[in-house]
Amino acid sequence: MNKNDETFIEYPCDFPIKAMGHAEHDIAAIFEEIARRHFPHQENFIITRKESSSGKYLSVTIVFEALNREQLDAAYQDLFDHEHILMSL
Repeated sequence: MNKNDETFIEYPCDFPIKAMGHAEHDIAAIFEEIARRHFPHQENFIITRKESSSGKYLSVTIVFEALNREQLDAAYQDLFDHEHILMSL
């Protein structure tokens, strides 16, 4: 195995991703649509939502069953590319 292939994650695994954006946009629906595209094998997701104290921002965490790194990378890229997602972790 070369150094670029090293990972501490063993697949498949449950993996949480958090996305944040302005509360005025339906961040949860946007994120869930992206999740369904990248994790079609998963029927239901664990989803948590948290609004900022001012109510201006919303963070949404979805736990996925990730099958491989490419799947995670593609989901993160779609979140990064979406105009209403300000940040993902």
